[in-house]
Amino acid sequence: MPGRIQSNIDGINTSDLHHLDRKRMHHGPLAAFLALILLNASAQAQEWKTKFKTRFENSSGNESADYTTGIEFYKRLAEASDAVTITPMGPTDSGRPLHLVVISDRSVAPDEIASDERSVLLINNAIHPGEPDGVDASMAFARDLAFDNDRYGEALKNVIVAIIPFYNIGGALNRNSHSRANQNGPREYGFRGNARNFDLNRDFIKCDTRNARSFAELFHTVDPDLFLDTHVSNGADYQYVMTSAHSQKDKLGYGLGTYLEENVEPTLFGGMLQAGFPTVPYVNSGGRPPDQGGFTQFLETPRYSTGYAALFQTIGFMTETHMLKPYSQRVAATREFMDQSLALLQNEGKALQRIRREDRSNYHQQDEVPISWTVDRENPSRIEFRGYEASFIPSKITPGNRLKYDRDRPFVRNIPFYNDFQPRETVTLPTGYLIPAQWHAVIELMRLNQVEMRVIETETVFDADVYRVDDFTTRSSPYEGHYFHDTVTLSSTFERVTAKAGDIVIPIHQDRARYVVETLEPAAMDSLFRWNYFETILQRKEYFSSYVFEDSAEEMLDGDEALRADFEARRDEDSEFAESRSAQLQFLYERSKHNEQAYRRYPIARLRSLPK
Repeated sequence: MPGRIQSNIDGINTSDLHHLDRKRMHHGPLAAFLALILLNASAQAQEWKTKFKTRFENSSGNESADYTTGIEFYKRLAEASDAVTITPMGPTDSGRPLHLVVISDRSVAPDEIASDERSVLLINNAIHPGEPDGVDASMAFARDLAFDNDRYGEALKNVIVAIIPFYNIGGALNRNSHSRANQNGPREYGFRGNARNFDLNRDFIKCDTRNARSFAELFHTVDPDLFLDTHVSNGADYQYVMTSAHSQKDKLGYGLGTYLEENVEPTLFGGMLQAGFPTVPYVNSGGRPPDQGGFTQFLETPRYSTGYAALFQTIGFMTETHMLKPYSQRVAATREFMDQSLALLQNEGKALQRIRREDRSNYHQQDEVPISWTVDRENPSRIEFRGYEASFIPSKITPGNRLKYDRDRPFVRNIPFYNDFQPRETVTLPTGYLIPAQWHAVIELMRLNQVEMRVIETETVFDADVYRVDDFTTRSSPYEGHYFHDTVTLSSTFERVTAKAGDIVIPIHQDRARYVVETLEPAAMDSLFRWNYFETILQRKEYFSSYVFEDSAEEMLDGDEALRADFEARRDEDSEFAESRSAQLQFLYERSKHNEQAYRRYPIARLRSLPK
């Protein structure tokens, strides 16, 4: 088998040598024999490392692979090794396909990975192609996984490694040497925006791009147990090469939140420390020196890759190397994080898979679930932080003072870290949701994310709770192709809702329940409502002419004493209302039989029961 480093001589496999009695290996002919096998395996691994040297390695750590070079590298790797496959997995906005590279010790097709008993590590690269550390780290990682059987043979018996070489292909093709104003290398890199200038790390929940839709299909195809998304960051200056913006334990919740805090994070960060790359959570200090008041853990809502992954009970890590560190150090730290993640899954994969299954089941059995979270400012934890002394000095070119870090004055301090979050808003779980067939864009997203759905075959009446949008605020400037709704105020009423043939019912008792709730509940932090999927309900389609409606308004007040009392009380309490003829007529129109029922009525109903 080409590329498989296996020396099966007299039944001895080099991947099993470390299990042998070390005393026997140091004495007699067997010792010499085994030493020769080990030397041969090591030589072969080194030979392949030389044959598949990356652009990064050939340039002494100063250059990064471009898109064409990177894809060709993986194709050559797949031709040379049965352990490696590269497969197109759907279109992107660039017109080029999204690729998936799989490294496995035995043949496995992409659509077989989710049902495989082994754990799955998924690595996503170049979502921001100006941050290419993971591109180069993954190439060397894949090569070594394929050919260094002595080092990785045991791990690949338990873990499947899946790599997206370039996620933002359009941005990767748009190479330059200047768009990253603060970054220390490499010589050339890609651009943050994709082919349509979307920031793809804001698109996972709304799926405006072909990239995001192909990613969703890929993600569910492999169903990763651990997800890495490789980035570069600079919010402050400090000693660390590597930081990590990862799943927030309280938001993740249930068994996984505890397991992340007590097992995953200590294991990964401990391994990084031993490897010479001490790591802390992403330094989210808001432009202040981190030691001046501490910093808050990043809350990864579902617009981000790790927040999206959490909806499906997958722990996610965004590796965030520090852009001011030399490129060679950043790539080395990213590669080490990949190695530590592989080791974690080799040892903890079965436990992680079990907890994921339990959490998927436990979520939809709750009476009430959170849909938004807020940081606990009263009870910070403490974190050992390795930083640089900072001061504010007069700026030579702008008014006021500027922030200046002094790298000649490093420190280690214990500082506040705000990593506890509390639910800000919760909802009771319905039995299911009813989506009218005409809201096909929403139904398409449900289908894309493998949500279990039932199609209504004959007209059916349901007991349901229906939201109305009482108020909302919207950003005044566009954000990733949308005018995002920052706040939403809702009221809910009971209705007998008629579902027509072709409408869709989504039962809540399913593995995709968390995705369903956090997209369809309008008040959820990254709901489809907030991302403008329901804008047409926020505009009236029918109106009234005041000179005609005035007669109807008089009749309404004459025939309804309670309405007259409410109307007069409003005029007495609100001077602006009392002076506005249009506001008074609008008040009465909204309480008339002519009022438009669809206006601000959220069309997706929360069902109290399901059809039998």
